[in-house]
Amino acid sequence: MSHDGLWSIGELAGQAGVTVKTVRFYSDRGLLPEASRSSGGHRRFHPDALERLRLIRSLRALDLPVPEVRRVLDGQDDGAADGGGALEAAVAGRLRVLGSELRALRWREAALRLVQDCPPGARADRLRLVGAVPAPPSTAPLARFWRGWLPPRMPARSVSAFLEAAVPQPPDDPDPHQVLAFARLHALVTRPCPGTGRPQPAAHRGAGAGRAAAVLYAGLAEAYELAGAQLRRDGKPCAGEALDGFVAAYASAYGTRDTPGFRRDLAGQLGADPRLDGYWELTAGVLTPSGSRPEPTPGSAHDWLLTALRTQVAAAA
Repeated sequence: MSHDGLWSIGELAGQAGVTVKTVRFYSDRGLLPEASRSSGGHRRFHPDALERLRLIRSLRALDLPVPEVRRVLDGQDDGAADGGGALEAAVAGRLRVLGSELRALRWREAALRLVQDCPPGARADRLRLVGAVPAPPSTAPLARFWRGWLPPRMPARSVSAFLEAAVPQPPDDPDPHQVLAFARLHALVTRPCPGTGRPQPAAHRGAGAGRAAAVLYAGLAEAYELAGAQLRRDGKPCAGEALDGFVAAYASAYGTRDTPGFRRDLAGQLGADPRLDGYWELTAGVLTPSGSRPEPTPGSAHDWLLTALRTQVAAAA
């Protein structure tokens, strides 16, 4: 240390165990203020700069970008011990980024195992499927698929609730079976559709649009949840609270009463409507690790309820 109590850039670098180039880099970016300049124009630093430099190095070791480091230092300069919350926000942001990167790596690993373990003749098809899906995978195409299918003018809250139930979230740590199911699901919803659109089932079109349709889908969601609980217990399709809620959802949306005749007509209408079995089978594959019991989906719950309705109608006849 010189007679004025200040350090040269080389002395500061030596004390911190870094290179002069590193000290110059942080000084040039305003993270490490210099105390003065020598008569020869060389930088001089106060000894307090050593602790600041160590903090900068620690933050950078956590892979925080320079702008985030600057915000933490500015908060400390203002007298806040924790950087005025900037440190907490920076760490939380970095954890989110790392979480996304880890999910992407796990997805790529499972996709590579999927390609590695499949027969040579199937590899080109598998590569095409998984290569069309970003890592980590996005559910946006699935949401667009359903937004084009739902009745118009449904309240945003009702649409969001439906999408939450109908769009499967890819697992953070998938196995190859789940990667393949999601890739096939992605291909299903993004391929060109014949005709002019995906028409609503006739049983749903009868409910109209807007709030009437929202009433129908809200009631169906409750019935599917009850039926899903039965499916998890291996319960056979039967009359009960789930079926009554299922029928009541349609009756309420149509503005009519739940009668034996209405149940008979509803069973016939639902049986004649187009189905999305492929979507729900793949959804179950995304949600269920290989070798595990399939998770209930709105599709499997609907099938359970429709079977229960048909059984009841047949028994009444």
